[in-house]
Amino acid sequence: MSIDSLLQVVAEWIEEVTLPKLIPRNIAPLGIVRLRDILAIVGPRRAGKTFLMYQLVETLLQGGRWTKQDILFVDFEDYRLKGFRAEDIDTLFVAFNQLAGRHPTFLFFDEVQYLPDWNRVLRTLHNRGKFHIVISGSNSKLLGREVATELRGRYTDVLLLPFSFREVLDFRQVSHTPALLHTPARGRILQAFDDYLKEGGFPEVLIRETAPEKRKLLQTYYNTIFYRDVLERFNIRAKTILDGMMSYVVNTPSELFSISAFEKQLRLKGVPGSKRTVANYLRYLQEAFFVIANEKFSY
Repeated sequence: MSIDSLLQVVAEWIEEVTLPKLIPRNIAPLGIVRLRDILAIVGPRRAGKTFLMYQLVETLLQGGRWTKQDILFVDFEDYRLKGFRAEDIDTLFVAFNQLAGRHPTFLFFDEVQYLPDWNRVLRTLHNRGKFHIVISGSNSKLLGREVATELRGRYTDVLLLPFSFREVLDFRQVSHTPALLHTPARGRILQAFDDYLKEGGFPEVLIRETAPEKRKLLQTYYNTIFYRDVLERFNIRAKTILDGMMSYVVNTPSELFSISAFEKQLRLKGVPGSKRTVANYLRYLQEAFFVIANEKFSY
């Protein structure tokens, strides 16, 4: 790949890119400076994985020890990187060195699934022992279990979910100290909680102003998960069963789900489907982070 294109991408990151305004996520400190494994950020789509990477970059810059000349942030979905090959990684480092005057210490690779042979590249970079590496990717192309398989023994993962209720309160600038729960300000917290139950905590949904806009965006997420993250990815043929399962879990949150009972419902409706099919589809929905299942305790 032409080094001129890579110089343009690197120069834009070092000189021009301004980190967006961030809502700090309430996650355990990641200790990226001490991290020796590859840090893989996984979670549902549109939960803010890229923004968490920006938050980590901001933390490094605020410490005063590191500058952008120590950090290489690459979005491999960038159209200018079309045609990028695994062999171009070293050319990318040459471009960075030319502009920053040294090799990067921290590598942030967003949408890493667009990097050809990403698993081999990351293992090679990790084996060099020179970099702190953070990656994220799209669920339709890169599942958490694939990260575990391809980077076995070399990675630590962090699960990023949509905003918690506490993070939503911070986003809406609603004070939520314990003392306020015993004052009239409690009403604002209860109103925010009602909205949270209806709208959830996806960041882009929160910034939409009207209810129809929010519903439309949530429907887009739903359809994308249905078609791209599950139906196409796992080559599912029984579309009706998948549609029924997704509708069921959306309309019965935090309820018991029985594979046997759901299979019986399918038979009563004349829909062919085995318990194995239902169990497989449930696993696919979990891998796409559409549902988080807690197994019923049993010896």
